[in-house]
Amino acid sequence: CSPRFTLSLSLWSHPFGGSSSRVRVVGGDHRCEGRVELQQDGKWGTVCDDGWDKNDAAVVCRELGCGAVKRAISGTSFGPLTQEDQKIFIQEFKCSGMEESLSQCEREDFFDCTHEEDAGVVCGCKYYSPTPFPQTVRLVDGPKRCQGRVEVKHQGEWGSVCKASWSFAAAKVVCRQLGCGRAILTRKCCNKATQGQGPIWLRKASCSGKEISLQDCPSGVWEKSNCTHDDDMWVECEDPFELQLVGGDNRCSGRLEVLHKGEWGTVCDDGWGEEADQVVCRQLSCGDPLSLSAKFRRRFGPGVGRIWLDDVACSGKERSLEQCPHRFWGQHDCSHTEDVAVVCAGKSWGREFMGMAWGEGRDGVSHQAGHLLDTYFKGYK
Repeated sequence: CSPRFTLSLSLWSHPFGGSSSRVRVVGGDHRCEGRVELQQDGKWGTVCDDGWDKNDAAVVCRELGCGAVKRAISGTSFGPLTQEDQKIFIQEFKCSGMEESLSQCEREDFFDCTHEEDAGVVCGCKYYSPTPFPQTVRLVDGPKRCQGRVEVKHQGEWGSVCKASWSFAAAKVVCRQLGCGRAILTRKCCNKATQGQGPIWLRKASCSGKEISLQDCPSGVWEKSNCTHDDDMWVECEDPFELQLVGGDNRCSGRLEVLHKGEWGTVCDDGWGEEADQVVCRQLSCGDPLSLSAKFRRRFGPGVGRIWLDDVACSGKERSLEQCPHRFWGQHDCSHTEDVAVVCAGKSWGREFMGMAWGEGRDGVSHQAGHLLDTYFKGYK
């Protein structure tokens, strides 16, 4: 499916006159599956699985922009497990499945349930929008965009983060949220020139390191701390990759090249899969990847010069290629006959267009499809 929404959180109003609430799913392998949680009065709570079915789950998937529902889940399927002191807000939702948000469904407030009965969902769309999150975290006073002192925005005010609430896992999340490369280090800082001047925010966060944003980490609320600016935290991330597809008739198809130390080089196809194609097409804003035969991909020709990356292993959930595990730069056992090539749909109708001509399944293209591909890529600039 094509992602339309940026966040896995949705704002809604309590139907019975309470304060506004937000909805999220947590603990899954991607932002569109997990335990359902609601935020009320600044605290996150779960939903009991009484009566929980696909109609209820469908509303959550729709509200979060996650496509069609696959399954309604009950119990402790998603980790990390719910904290014992976390509240259960809702006993039962009674949705028809047609509502736009949970706020439109009939509901019963909590009266008798345990966290072993938490409700969850698995939705059909797992891909992330390339549109960045609204800025709620930044790295400042560093030599580059992806290095600096950590600041978070809370109640409209930017503030430093205290070491007492920080971890390397949280640093990984910051690097991912900012669209930087992998986290290299996090440490206490700073000298007088780089210390923060405003408030210092403290939050007991329990990030696993796999979350897309700090808001997705199970945590308490942000609050002012008794720390000093001597305890401000610093994070350094790798720089983001620059990518290009060359040798095709448009920027969304061709041999994959990455820029490192001012020099373009290719990527070896050892370990490369459809999940990595998804990441590249997403990063280049080129729509969905097309699954084509190796023979078709070879038409883009071998590269020359450096082979920068090998054994790239993406899950498909990454927002950019630098977040995928890979060997160190320049380390490989490949030749240019193994260069990766990627073909993206490029337009929203690309996959449907190809679907009319699909002949040999996911690993090849029929003669009719090949003809349509030639026409398609010549016509799309």
